Amino acid sequence: MDLTVRVKPGSRKGPLVEETMDDPAASVTVYVRERAVDGAANAGVIAALAAHFGVARSKVTILRGEASRIKRVRIEDAG
Repeated sequence: MDLTVRVKPGSRKGPLVEETMDDPAASVTVYVRERAVDGAANAGVIAALAAHFGVARSKVTILRGEASRIKRVRIEDAG
C-alpha cells in the first residue's frame, strides 16, 4: 500500500500516527520526536509507521520526499 504522509518532526506528541480527513495533501500525519537532522526524522517516521501497521521496519520504504515534510511511503504486507 502506498500512502502520502505529512511529517511533524520535533513534536511532543510523537511517536503518533493519525489519519487525516481535512488535509488534501496527505492521508496520514506522523508526529515524531526526532528533529529533521541527519535523517533522524525519516527513521522515526519509518519506526512509527511500522509499529502502527504491525509490520517490520524493513517493510516500510520512503519512495519520495526524503527531504520534505510531505512524503510518499510504501508499506508492504500491511493489512
